[in-house]
Amino acid sequence: MPRYSHISVVIPTRNETAELPETLRRLRSVPEIAEIIVSDGASTDGTRDLARQLGCRVIEGALGRGAQLRIAAQAASADVVWMVHADTWVTADSGQALLRTLARPGIVGGAFWKVFRDPHWLMRGSRWRCWTRLHFFGRLAADQALFVPRPVLEQIGGVPDMPLMEEFELCKRLRRLGRLALAPAVVQTSARRWHEHGVIRTYLKMWRITAAYTLGATPERLAQLYDPKNAN
Repeated sequence: MPRYSHISVVIPTRNETAELPETLRRLRSVPEIAEIIVSDGASTDGTRDLARQLGCRVIEGALGRGAQLRIAAQAASADVVWMVHADTWVTADSGQALLRTLARPGIVGGAFWKVFRDPHWLMRGSRWRCWTRLHFFGRLAADQALFVPRPVLEQIGGVPDMPLMEEFELCKRLRRLGRLALAPAVVQTSARRWHEHGVIRTYLKMWRITAAYTLGATPERLAQLYDPKNAN
């Protein structure tokens, strides 16, 4: 059974100067992290310069979360790739929790239990949804901070180059090789987009896109459902 010890964090960004500093501060408290790679998608607010000032390696050029994660993971040097959103906070012990999870027999990837910061009351029950999503559907959400050993990720062809739902496609490919698991630690993710767009409206959009993905919709169709104005 492989033993992993070092972690490359990859962060997809687009206009994240407000959220990135605190996320990075918390990541710096994790001793198992060997490097942090920021993969930026055409930010216009100085995100790239800020990331460099804060000691990150910055990659530019890819557009779309799947493509940004893919190119960053390909550049990673540690034996585990950890995909963290720019507004997701981790704890100092999360690195050890991650490595202990990957040390379990048959585990080829995983993510963390998640709670929202400043949630609307309709958003309660995040931990229950994490468990249900994994045990009934074999999926992990992107804002749960997914992690995969780099050799395993290379074996399945890398992070899927999709504008969204790349995490569900990634989970599907990983399940062909082994099992997914939830690490014994909790990450906190921002509820900002839920507040901006409305909780019920956001839930309905997510359910519609998930259903379309499950029924085999193309990546282009998923992008259209997510953002009709900007979809090609």
